[in-house]
Amino acid sequence: MNILEAIRHRRSVRSFEETPLRPEDARRILAFAEKLENPYELPITWKLLDAKKHGLSSPVIVGTDSYIAGKLRRAPHAEEAFGYTFEKLVLFAETLGIGTTWIAGTMNRAAFEQAMQLAEDEVMPCVSPLGYPAKKMSLRESVMRKGVKADSRLGFGELFFDGSFEKPLTPEAAGALAEALEAVRLAPSAVNKQPWRVVLRGEKAHFYEKQSRGYDSGGWDIQKIDLGIALCHFELAAKALGLTPSFEIADPKLSLPDDTRYIGSFEIRQ
Repeated sequence: MNILEAIRHRRSVRSFEETPLRPEDARRILAFAEKLENPYELPITWKLLDAKKHGLSSPVIVGTDSYIAGKLRRAPHAEEAFGYTFEKLVLFAETLGIGTTWIAGTMNRAAFEQAMQLAEDEVMPCVSPLGYPAKKMSLRESVMRKGVKADSRLGFGELFFDGSFEKPLTPEAAGALAEALEAVRLAPSAVNKQPWRVVLRGEKAHFYEKQSRGYDSGGWDIQKIDLGIALCHFELAAKALGLTPSFEIADPKLSLPDDTRYIGSFEIRQ
């Protein structure tokens, strides 16, 4: 399974087979995680956690006791850095046939943070279970997916724009970048809000956050994690398509819709 297939195929998994994570799979995941980098050069510490050993639980997870969690210091762009890096790990797990799902709120967070030995200046944004997907979803998982319309996405022209926010982008106009943008469209996000917006302008793709109320609290914005995921999908897909994306923070100062803010850009070279 290549990265484009992994992006298209991957879904959030909350129901797992009653089979412990194989030690060789655990080692491969942790080794991969420890080598990961992000455009913001913010280091992340990873741990594999056993639910029984550490007293961990999530009411939405059935069938596995294995989790992976990451922590990093609070810093500018920590949210985007974590989202970008964790999604690379999630997609790698997908290529191994291992199911994952992003969990930020539906867990006993205090127990997870204690297991991660979280310092005062650190944050553990999300965790994920690790396991082999069950052949059939639990009733709870089916209801959750239906509630957030997990299999639905906004249209191409609702998320992506041509030159400015005044002109929706078509796949035809996107040309060589159409598949990379489709990879962004398929990205997971908190309760499927899909907060990313992208403006293609010349040889650059400018990423923006369409903010929703209730996701920015205490200086921490969970939707920026979603933007990190979008950046990850775009970069991986563009590279898989033979393009050379180069990340930068250089606000083009476009006229923006309400509740929209600039995140970062990729310069694309053929």
